[in-house]
Amino acid sequence: MLKTRVRRPSYLKKLKKAEDMIELFPNGSYVGWSGFTGVGYPKKIPTALADHVEKNNLQGKLKYNLFVGASSGAETENRWARLDMIERRSPHQVGKEIAKGINEGRIKFFDKHLSMFPVDLMYGFYTMNKKDTNTSGTKDSKGSNKLDVVIVEASAITEDGGIIPGASVGASPELIQMAEKIIIEVNTAGPSFEGLHDITMTDLPPRRKPYLIMSPEDRIGTPHIPVDPERVVAIVESDYPDQTQPNAPEDDTSRAIANNLIEFLKHEVHHGRLPQNLLPIQSGIGNIANAVIGGLSGGNANFRNLKVWTEVLQDSFLDLFDSGHLDFATATSIRFSPDGFKRFYDNWESYAPKLLLRSQQVSNSPEIIRRLGVIGMNTPIEVDIYAHANSTCVMGSRMLNGLGGSADFLRSSKYSIMHTPSTRPSKTDPTGVSCIVPMCTHVDQTEHDLDVIVTEQGLADVRGLSPRERARVIIEKCSHPDYKPILLEYLERAEYECLKKGWGHEPHLLWNAFDMHKNLNEKGTMKLEKWT
Repeated sequence: MLKTRVRRPSYLKKLKKAEDMIELFPNGSYVGWSGFTGVGYPKKIPTALADHVEKNNLQGKLKYNLFVGASSGAETENRWARLDMIERRSPHQVGKEIAKGINEGRIKFFDKHLSMFPVDLMYGFYTMNKKDTNTSGTKDSKGSNKLDVVIVEASAITEDGGIIPGASVGASPELIQMAEKIIIEVNTAGPSFEGLHDITMTDLPPRRKPYLIMSPEDRIGTPHIPVDPERVVAIVESDYPDQTQPNAPEDDTSRAIANNLIEFLKHEVHHGRLPQNLLPIQSGIGNIANAVIGGLSGGNANFRNLKVWTEVLQDSFLDLFDSGHLDFATATSIRFSPDGFKRFYDNWESYAPKLLLRSQQVSNSPEIIRRLGVIGMNTPIEVDIYAHANSTCVMGSRMLNGLGGSADFLRSSKYSIMHTPSTRPSKTDPTGVSCIVPMCTHVDQTEHDLDVIVTEQGLADVRGLSPRERARVIIEKCSHPDYKPILLEYLERAEYECLKKGWGHEPHLLWNAFDMHKNLNEKGTMKLEKWT
């Protein structure tokens, strides 16, 4: 199997076992991995390194600066975090152990827009303070801004040594461009993905070229990642598939949000602001996104000839393909559930011609998103009454996963939509925690970026509205009935005090704006008895 996948004979002479690679990873190394949203990440070498640390009691003594396009697998990244092997991490992560390490201050996490991370890496922004040491620990004058080792998973290798990725591309092209040494894990547990990729490499200013893409199906690159064979130090065979989880099922709340959003899209078609087949769709991950995508072809929506320009495809897109309503989809990752991957592989000849995987720098390119007129839809932690959104930090401090690509899309899409339940479950309040708040405790998307807020309660179209108009629409349409009077009283008090002082454009009582959050922390509920 390996010989059929590795078509460059000289690479087979570099075949090694994962445990033989330990010496290439001294303490403090700057390491890059392939992978995006838990697929296409290396498994063998990260696992071998974790085994080495565990066996030799090196927890906290063998630590790495780790750079991955987005999240990787829990059995690798989360295990590294549990073993205190991560000194620094960027730009996006998923997992309880790594989030715990970040919030306990053990892991230095740098959060960045996913469209900007790869080129910023190539600018040397993340390696400018790197110590110039080689694998023997001595000073090295060469390549001080390079990553020491990059591990990339491939589904196959071309005759000239190029890498054919698997289910994701992410930041792999730029990681390879920045690598001193490259290790390729060839994964034979799944099929070769040859033909499913459109790869562009990155030039730096002033030589950067435009991405000449006018439609999601346009190809502008090569079907593989070009690689300098001299920098490839090892080939490692991997027989371990991506460990994805089943998708969260739809519920009544997510279906209600989807129905509100689909009615809005129909309204925009009716008024001539959208064509009958809409415009390219971007959708995040989760049960709300699943419900929205599922609803596009169901009921009385019946949108046809749809196209998708997004970061990640999940199982609901397979349903949309099967319905005949989706013509083409492009992304940087396909994160299917185990059942979804089986379905994808079993019907490869049906799905493959309608699918293209690109690097995250292209999939999340603000210029392309704006040109195509993408409909951007994402889920926040909270939205405030003036349409700021928090996507990352609970209570303004506790990091969840990172910004990801939500702002890439919400700043540049024709329609910038945030969908969220009006409340999230709480152990201490039967209504839950309000997702509509007076002021976001952390702002990732500003009021200047968002057009539409949707909850199961309703939809607030805030295009062209002043801040005070937005606040009333969001409270009226989107807030939970238990919180509506509390939020409205805050707004009215803020208007009264601020207009009296001539501060009336976007009224806030800064000394009260976080009282709901404070009450949650102290009493377990956001339901204030009164505003003081």
